Amino acid sequence: MKVKKIDIWVGEIRDEAGGLALALAPMVAAGIDFSFVIGTRKADKPGSGLAYLGGLRGAKQAKAASLAGFVKSEDAHGLRVIARDQPKLLHRLTSELATAGINLRSVSASVIKSRCVIIFAFDDVEHRDKAAEVLGK
Repeated sequence: MKVKKIDIWVGEIRDEAGGLALALAPMVAAGIDFSFVIGTRKADKPGSGLAYLGGLRGAKQAKAASLAGFVKSEDAHGLRVIARDQPKLLHRLTSELATAGINLRSVSASVIKSRCVIIFAFDDVEHRDKAAEVLGK
């Protein structure tokens, strides 16, 4: 199992057909190969949503994201776990975090063939770093 600390970038997008594609286009043009993208509507603001991104590398890509209206999140700090898929893995990992007193901000998980990728987000760097220690053992 590989555990890696990751930056999470966030930006507002239009909640309409093509809204996410429009927001991603300038970053794709700058060569960003996203490690994940999660989009959601903003319930309190009809017509808008948020996109969370990972995988940005270097100043050129950070600048492209900034110009597209995205910022490195100051209140969501991520861990990416890549592992062999197995029954109960997500439950085991979230239970280990709970036992260590670590609260999750959000989680996203997916499986492709025999591998899984889990993105955990935490409210602060301290909890993210503690989670990296707990899960990295």
